[in-house]
Amino acid sequence: MQRNFLKMAESMKQELIETRRDFHRHPELGYDLERTSGKVKQFLNKWGIEHKDTARTGICAIIRGKGTKTIGIRADMDALPLEDKKVCDYSSEVKGKMHACGHDAHTTILLGAAKILNSIKDELRGNVKLFFEPAEETTGGAKLMIEDGVLEDPKVDRVIGLHVEENIEVGNIGLKLGVVNAASNPFDIKIKGVGSHGARPHMGIDPVVIASHVVIALQEIVSRELPPTDAGVITIGSIHGGTAQNIIPDEVTISGIIRTMKTEHREYVKKRLCEITNGVVNSFRGKCEIDIQESYPCLYNDNRAAQDILNAAYDVIGKDKVKILEKPSMGVESFAYFSMERPSAFYYLGCRNEEKQIIHPAHGNLFDVDEDCLPIGVAIQCKAAYDFLR
Repeated sequence: MQRNFLKMAESMKQELIETRRDFHRHPELGYDLERTSGKVKQFLNKWGIEHKDTARTGICAIIRGKGTKTIGIRADMDALPLEDKKVCDYSSEVKGKMHACGHDAHTTILLGAAKILNSIKDELRGNVKLFFEPAEETTGGAKLMIEDGVLEDPKVDRVIGLHVEENIEVGNIGLKLGVVNAASNPFDIKIKGVGSHGARPHMGIDPVVIASHVVIALQEIVSRELPPTDAGVITIGSIHGGTAQNIIPDEVTISGIIRTMKTEHREYVKKRLCEITNGVVNSFRGKCEIDIQESYPCLYNDNRAAQDILNAAYDVIGKDKVKILEKPSMGVESFAYFSMERPSAFYYLGCRNEEKQIIHPAHGNLFDVDEDCLPIGVAIQCKAAYDFLR
């Protein structure tokens, strides 16, 4: 049976808009999503969809069809610690918190897909798992969800997800083949010297000077040790040390972040950061402590899964509305944890509309989405899941 999922999604557009605006008015952060996850559960209970708690305030729901093949669809739920400066009747009602990255739209789209797919579950030749993820903007709830076993019992064969994109016109989508997002490794380097009077530097070991050499030396990793055709970034975001102009401190802390596009480059850069830092510090008679944290991995689109998303989008909005993106993003995305475990596909849903002045960047005080994108997102998710199971 052929289903017109866009028509089905358009029929519930007003409901989608009202749901999204409710989430937008009441943003919550990180894992503190009691109201948000509570609202999601209300919808799931109303439709009789089986669900369980995961990753503290996350939710894993399942629509059981006829068969064992299983696809997962993911949406993130958390907002950002930002003041909403939009003037509209659905602006944030919570001071200092705002859905400035579209997660309210993502959650709404997944609920819309859940409602439609549940209504035709007798036609599904397998199962649909619904992943409502907390803390995407912080530590990544996806990792905890996977540790909780959401990809098992029944085993998930594929995962799909989306993100609204303010640089793509509403009615269009964008998809990047291969690597989509960078991996991230925040780091801290504590350089220990010997403090002394600023007039007698020979009596101490100056960690400020050592830190200066370390900062310059680390930039050579990307410029001289990674292939020039492959992207990578080492950013020093802060240097802290000292209390006065005429005092050489005994300690300086450097903090920064590594962004890489390949798993092998990620491991190489971490290794070289330690080797170079230790070498420079030792050469100046100092000591150091290096802490490199493991954050989000690279997000990879599986070729077959990505092609199936493209086919679903061709059917829903037409081939001329589907853009193949040429460049990956140096930003990170916690969907990457799913892509490391199962064949996955992640795409960008256009939400820009210059006529409506919906042009402002994500993570900004004026960010908004053209709500015409909501039924399109619902329809593509439904079509991709429906066809995969068939």
